[in-house]
Amino acid sequence: MNAIAGTRPGLSPIELDALCARVRAFIDECAIPREDMARAQDIAWLDAVTKDLRREAERRGLVSPQLPPPLGGLGLNWHDCARVFEVAGRSFLGAGALGCAAPDQPNIDTLLHLATPLQRDRWLAPLMAGEVRSAFAMTEPAPGVGSDPRMLSTRARRDGDGWILDGHKWFASGAVGAAFALVVARSDEGASWFIVDTNNPGWNLVRSIPSIDPFAPGGHGEIRLEGCRVGPEALIGEPGKGFDYAQLRLEGARLFHCMRGIGLAQRAIEIAQEHAATRESFGARLAEHQQVQAMVADAHIDLYACRLMTADVARKLDAGLSIRHESSMAKVFVSEALDRIADRASQLAGAIGMCEDQPIALIARKLRPFRIYDGASEVHRAAIGKRIFQRISSTR
Repeated sequence: MNAIAGTRPGLSPIELDALCARVRAFIDECAIPREDMARAQDIAWLDAVTKDLRREAERRGLVSPQLPPPLGGLGLNWHDCARVFEVAGRSFLGAGALGCAAPDQPNIDTLLHLATPLQRDRWLAPLMAGEVRSAFAMTEPAPGVGSDPRMLSTRARRDGDGWILDGHKWFASGAVGAAFALVVARSDEGASWFIVDTNNPGWNLVRSIPSIDPFAPGGHGEIRLEGCRVGPEALIGEPGKGFDYAQLRLEGARLFHCMRGIGLAQRAIEIAQEHAATRESFGARLAEHQQVQAMVADAHIDLYACRLMTADVARKLDAGLSIRHESSMAKVFVSEALDRIADRASQLAGAIGMCEDQPIALIARKLRPFRIYDGASEVHRAAIGKRIFQRISSTR
């Protein structure tokens, strides 16, 4: 049974369409007008504007579509979330305003399954309420863990009834301005997960790493854990099961990235289409040239395939099935398809696609890292192929 499976049978098509229309109105009326391309890397500004937008989203009853109603959410299953996340994803600010942006949203889903009552009260409750942000710290600079989890080098050793963590993390999603982080470290039992408050004296934020992707909540932090002591309440789940928990979190996170990214790619190609419909070149509108028509057609074919694949994996997640294999395939296809769509939009828009007068260039920058985040395409392809051959061998 998958730990983050949905809990509701789903809305009716009419109900889901109505909800998506309300989310679209919020995105168009509130979120997109607040985007400031010149402040795309300003983490403090992003936090402030997201808090403002969240208040309006709460007023409209749109916050936390993935959470059950007793926890302040809309109680949607993952298949319905795919539609809502896509619409929210049209704006760089949309997912954060609705409380379904990474890394908080997959962190919340994981803690809902693994957290103790104390951890729920102390860390999870304020996170779900949007009062704080969280971070996820697994990746390390070489020779530490990257795509190969066996290279995890951050250590966790027992100290009385607590633990002391030492290590070097980087590209810790959401680290700048976060209240706490989920940290993966190696204990004697194996990989283990811990909750670390960022005001802990042993948690040292070295820097916010300049990165390609704009509008990233909390950016990507480089962290030094130096004699970082945490109490017994900081241990998440059981020691030694950290890789299982990482797989649990990443299976869903890959899928949720697909949902949100489809919305951004759709917006990019729409802007490019508007440009092509009015811009004249060689005596005709760009839209009348067959090469332009083919590029637009290919973008929409990719979008259609992305939606179908994402919806299918979401249904499996709702059914409580393992989505390890399917989410890997979806992640590879969708991440590469979205990159293609953004690239076509940039090409179609010409100079407008290269500057920040329009959001196409920033959308392309936002979508490109998805081919690496949550596992590089090449690593997923190797794992997919290996599993296929293992299945063949097991039937002989």
